[in-house]
Amino acid sequence: PLSLLPCPPLPDDVLTKDAGECVICLEELLQGDTIARLPCLCIYHKSCIDSWFEVNRSCPEHPSD
Repeated sequence: PLSLLPCPPLPDDVLTKDAGECVICLEELLQGDTIARLPCLCIYHKSCIDSWFEVNRSCPEHPSD
């Protein structure tokens, strides 16, 4: 079942190559991780950005968007 977040869930994606670190948890984004890509093209671990959006409504790296 889909989560009961007030916003539509972000599409899941699986990372095809290592991509640096997730600025939310500061862990590496590694090939095979489940990630979410925002409209600004920033990527985060899916679980990290889902938790972030429970408190904040903008990209951690682009808060004015």
